[in-house]
Amino acid sequence: MKTQTKPAKPARAAAPVVEKAAGKEDRHFVTALARGLSVLSCFSSGEKMLGNLDIAKRCKLPKSTVSRLTYTLTRLGYLVSVDETGKYRLGTSTLALGSAMLARLDVRDLARPLMQELADFSRSMVSLGSRDRLSMIYVGNARSSAALTLSLDIGSRIPIATTAMGRAYLAMIPEREREDIMERVRELDEVAWPAIRDGIERALKEYRETGCVSSFGEWQTDVNAIAVPLRPGGGLPPMAINCGGPAFTLSKEFLLGEVRPKLIELVRQLEASLGLRG
Repeated sequence: MKTQTKPAKPARAAAPVVEKAAGKEDRHFVTALARGLSVLSCFSSGEKMLGNLDIAKRCKLPKSTVSRLTYTLTRLGYLVSVDETGKYRLGTSTLALGSAMLARLDVRDLARPLMQELADFSRSMVSLGSRDRLSMIYVGNARSSAALTLSLDIGSRIPIATTAMGRAYLAMIPEREREDIMERVRELDEVAWPAIRDGIERALKEYRETGCVSSFGEWQTDVNAIAVPLRPGGGLPPMAINCGGPAFTLSKEFLLGEVRPKLIELVRQLEASLGLRG
């Protein structure tokens, strides 16, 4: 019977600063819409309910503005007001949007059997993820039936800068985009930034030399993982596939020596299936 480790602490999505992200001179940018979407983005997979004050702090908006936004989103079904707590949770309209997106993500169907094969071989969890601001979001998962795995499911968020999946994404994107993301990560935690930057730079070098990146105890001290970036095509942004789990069952030597070539081959096969390789 499968046993899971204690749930990993979910990554808190970095609050988007709407004006900074958009640029004050962009006349086509609808600030009110961006603020409403930033409110929805505050709800990470590990936090089911948030109050107006919580949202205001994360979005860096006045509480009065947030109150109007949450009222509007509630009227439209994107949020639900929980009277007992005075807080909000995501509504069914938000669920419908997410479900529609996942249903049209063909890469998930193609990746699933390949990911399951690798999960069974490595006795770990293999996941497909996509970026949202300073997080990576799981959009696909495969677990070994005999594995001790992390309690991360579809919709879970992990940080982009310290995880193997996030670093794989950073390794594939253009340098200018990567520098912008790294600057936003630096602004979140100036004290931790030197170590975070060193980890990212080491991962970029690792990717150039081996085609794979790693994170051994850098996100959570008891978690080891490797990852490879993926080009899904079809106008979709880069993604990444990782293989990871508890450090006491997945050693650095096993991941790099035996799992890495299989993970690289998995991505090669998947991109070929998507028509992105000859």
